[in-house]
Amino acid sequence: MDPILRKLIAEGEHQMLDFKYEISDSRKIARTLAAFANTDGGRLLVGVKDNGMIAGVRSDEEFYMAEGAARLYCRPEVPVQMHEWDADGRKVLQVKVERGLRRPYLAQDAEGQWQAYIRQDDQNFVANQVIIKVWEMTGKPSGTVLRYREEEKILLGYLEELGRISLGGVMRIAGVSREKAESILVTFILLGMMRVRYEGEKVWYYSIR
Repeated sequence: MDPILRKLIAEGEHQMLDFKYEISDSRKIARTLAAFANTDGGRLLVGVKDNGMIAGVRSDEEFYMAEGAARLYCRPEVPVQMHEWDADGRKVLQVKVERGLRRPYLAQDAEGQWQAYIRQDDQNFVANQVIIKVWEMTGKPSGTVLRYREEEKILLGYLEELGRISLGGVMRIAGVSREKAESILVTFILLGMMRVRYEGEKVWYYSIR
């Protein structure tokens, strides 16, 4: 086995690496590709089980399904680099994705709806509106300005004491609408004052001290 492939598999699944035993549904693969493009990029190894055992790609059709996932079930199309590894006579397909320049990237789910996904650890999560707005504003030439009003002052005091808060918590503590709460969180994230963490179905916003 190529030592590079061996090293990748030894790492196990993480934020920038995912294993798939097979491709049976291009839409499921599209979620991972979109999540990689929206986050830090990554590699998908097809023909590798979750435990790192090599099963091999069983059909050339899986190569076309991977390409179809990026082209047909991602919007905009996710650029991918395909590479075939020879693992002691078994094929392992590597689909490499760089961090995207046109975020957010959407993937189509089983119901035909288009969703933006984010990669955290070894899982894909549906991105909420705060994260999507951060992606849309990242790199804009206008920059980000923090207007230090009473709402922001209250929120920063709360975070200084407890360290994390939810979107609903921002609305309650600062006494603002959902739209205003999202705007405050977007600004804090863009300024590097806050980070986002999914914990199950809950999304928390943590202060960076």
